[in-house]
Amino acid sequence: MTYRTTVTRQFVAQHFLTVPDPGPEGERHSHVFSVEATFAGPSLNEYDYLVDIDDVRAALDDVEDRYRDATLNDLPEFEGYNPSVERFARVIHERLAPAAAGDPAETLRVTVWEDDEAAAGYEGPVEAAGANRGDG
Repeated sequence: MTYRTTVTRQFVAQHFLTVPDPGPEGERHSHVFSVEATFAGPSLNEYDYLVDIDDVRAALDDVEDRYRDATLNDLPEFEGYNPSVERFARVIHERLAPAAAGDPAETLRVTVWEDDEAAAGYEGPVEAAGANRGDG
């Protein structure tokens, strides 16, 4: 049995894809990104929380402050990488996982929606977040 806690956030950011023949996605464009952060674990703490939602909201505030109105391609965490929605989910995971420090949450799944129909995600253990920062 697993508990799950999800917190969401929306913000606008820009990117352009750097793959061969990206089509129109190779031009700088904006998305209203929706981020879903879902923490999961088998138990609750002494207050019956999996994670403190206020801590997760504060971490999402930092994510929003970092990426709102930014061009992802210009940021060091995307240097050498195609700023795909998959990569963005990984980067956000690494920034959010510390919000669960000391809590019983064991995993974090980050889903990033780039529109109403398309999303990508990254899921990994909370304790390993940041250990492989930037690795593919």
